[in-house]
Amino acid sequence: MFSVNPFAVLSGSIPPAAMQTFVVLMAVLVAAGTLFDIVHKGSAKYFFANWRKSKGARDVNAVPIAIQTLAVDVLASGEFCSAKRRIAHLLTMYGFVFYVVATVVMVFSASASALWPQLWWLGGLMVCAGGYWFWFFIRADVAAEGNSPFRVMPADLFILSLLASVTLGLIWAWAGGGSGVLFYLYILSTTVLFAGVPWSKFAHMFFKPAAAFEKRVAEANGTHQNLPTLTRDDPAQRERHSMELLRDAPMDMGLGIKREPPRHY
Repeated sequence: MFSVNPFAVLSGSIPPAAMQTFVVLMAVLVAAGTLFDIVHKGSAKYFFANWRKSKGARDVNAVPIAIQTLAVDVLASGEFCSAKRRIAHLLTMYGFVFYVVATVVMVFSASASALWPQLWWLGGLMVCAGGYWFWFFIRADVAAEGNSPFRVMPADLFILSLLASVTLGLIWAWAGGGSGVLFYLYILSTTVLFAGVPWSKFAHMFFKPAAAFEKRVAEANGTHQNLPTLTRDDPAQRERHSMELLRDAPMDMGLGIKREPPRHY
């Protein structure tokens, strides 16, 4: 089962050209949806405005900063402080990459080696492990606020459509493939996943690395986006605080609200 290409089995009832056209269409929807999201939300405008602000600062070498951004912020998801949140994110991210790449290879090459179906299954199971772990146990409105894990919000479109697509795909392949009801549910959920880019968090995977890179450049060249420094030795920095009580307070005042998990519901 784990070495069988389910799309090769499907080619007995649906022409391979139709499957390949569907994959290309999904890629076009992702590209168009991402561009629409960037323009609509002004992400690109905000990024380039901040980039222009930093040109007057000292020169920095962007190559090591780009490498650090790729290694820490992208490949290792360094933005997450919680180890559980980071592990769940990495499982979902790398699983999705394996799953999508293997899908493309198997759709465009029915004679692909048995390695690709195995990678497809591995990626799908990783997505399910990370995604369901996040949905039922890690997300803030469940773990910290005590809401039901079955409470659905519009912002949940990406994670729910992703889990639905991958889960139905795995069940469809486990059931032997073919063009039955499971297959069309799989296609429907996949279409929602890729066509819903403008209304979901899908596009974050593309412009968040750019934002992380811009942040590191701002820190390296001294602009820091006009944020206060990590010291109150400068009188001008002390005066920035609206509360007089905090102007002479030490920077490190203990764990505060991080002393224990916020589970007082």
